[in-house]
Amino acid sequence: MKASTFVYPWDVNGDPEAAGRVAALGVRQVTLAAAYHSTRALTPRHPRHRIVTAEHAAVLYPMDDRWQGRELRPYAAGDWAPGDAFGEAAGALADAGLEVHTWVVLAHNSRLGAEHPDTSAVNAYGDRYPWAPCIAQPATRAYLVDLAAEAAVRPGARGTELESLGWYGLQHLHAHDKTGGVGLGEAGQYLMALCFCPACREGYGVHGLDADELATAVRAALEPVWQGAPDDAGWAGVEKLLGEETAAATRAWRDETARSLQEAAVSAVRAAAPDGFQVLLHADPVSYHVGANPGVDPGHILSVADGVVVPCAGGPALLTPFVRQRREAAVVAANLGVVSGMGGSPATLAADAARARELGATELRLYHAGLASDGDLELVREALAGL
Repeated sequence: MKASTFVYPWDVNGDPEAAGRVAALGVRQVTLAAAYHSTRALTPRHPRHRIVTAEHAAVLYPMDDRWQGRELRPYAAGDWAPGDAFGEAAGALADAGLEVHTWVVLAHNSRLGAEHPDTSAVNAYGDRYPWAPCIAQPATRAYLVDLAAEAAVRPGARGTELESLGWYGLQHLHAHDKTGGVGLGEAGQYLMALCFCPACREGYGVHGLDADELATAVRAALEPVWQGAPDDAGWAGVEKLLGEETAAATRAWRDETARSLQEAAVSAVRAAAPDGFQVLLHADPVSYHVGANPGVDPGHILSVADGVVVPCAGGPALLTPFVRQRREAAVVAANLGVVSGMGGSPATLAADAARARELGATELRLYHAGLASDGDLELVREALAGL
């Protein structure tokens, strides 16, 4: 069962032992960040540093001239990933015998929202989400499609994994996050993710909704949630709070917007890539879910991309809808956490991988070799040796 681990360029560059250490885990592939959001990351074995602070979303390679004269464009990294940080790390990893795929974060960019606030999603209360570009806006969509093509198809890469290629919502863990005081549940999260920027207001109109009336209805539906009402989980909860017809119209707009963006981004990557280049999406099989693993229709996305990377931190159940729709040769990769300090379970990796394989997973993704302790990595080596 093929396994790949996630890695940042700063885990590798400046550490002559890093690439060999990753290869010694027993993985055949690495998913190496090429475009990534802001983060503060631990580097527990690096000889030069222990903490890397990536201050803003950035591309980790030199941009080409496609961005000249454009208002929306990627940001270059600072000293946390200077020059062609991706290319340097990719070369070291390839020399260690590892197949390199790019890891590309798309609709998740706080600096873009801060400098271009009109690009951000806007909730029913008028609050902007600067970390969440609205994927309905034409200029934002064009930016995301071109970023996907450029960041995915880096020299030496054999494939890509596109993260956040869809709607984002409230769940993003912003700096010093203080949003957990009220349990929103799935229904509340969906309502708080509905966007009311000009493009989305127009889109609701196409589906027979008045945007002002919809915003009023969303605010009214959320009142019991703010007062601590029990969560009505799932789509039935959204229908109960918003009404079946209205809920269906909002979902139709959001589903078609995300689908068309995913189709355009995958097509752009394939047009820029050599033959045999693999294109996977990080995805959730429930289309109204939002975030780094945006909701998709399993049958549709597996007709567009070469496969999916599925979050399995809460168990492998999300694999099943993709496995049911899987065509021959499509990848269904189970994404398993192996950093115990971040909620992962390297001690149960062998059992978790076996269960995922029983349910139809074809590959594994391990999050994250650069962040894990030596003890966690030893457990990973032992587990992969037995697969």
